[in-house]
Amino acid sequence: MSAPRLNRKLVLEAPDRLGDGAGGYVSGWVPLGVLWAEIVPRTGGETARTGAPVSRMRYRVTVRGADFASDARPAAQQRFREGERIFTIEAVTERDPEGRYLTCYVEEEQVV
Repeated sequence: MSAPRLNRKLVLEAPDRLGDGAGGYVSGWVPLGVLWAEIVPRTGGETARTGAPVSRMRYRVTVRGADFASDARPAAQQRFREGERIFTIEAVTERDPEGRYLTCYVEEEQVV
């Protein structure tokens, strides 16, 4: 297995709740750090949501390995951001037995 080409700069973000001052909360995203990644397309398609067509594309994102306790380790329900593009993380697994790299299965949606 050859080493991946980590040539894309992604910001790892985690969901966060912030109090709105009236007893409720507002959902937001907190940046956890920057990771270099390789992004490989997998499958795609188009669906309709609330009357508008939505393009859904799935990718395999490879990043350097990190310990389970590290904030630098991606997890499901987090996301990667590359400029205006957002990749929602669906699953994460080790790419090799030594854990040098992680494979993240992600989805990107865009209204077309």
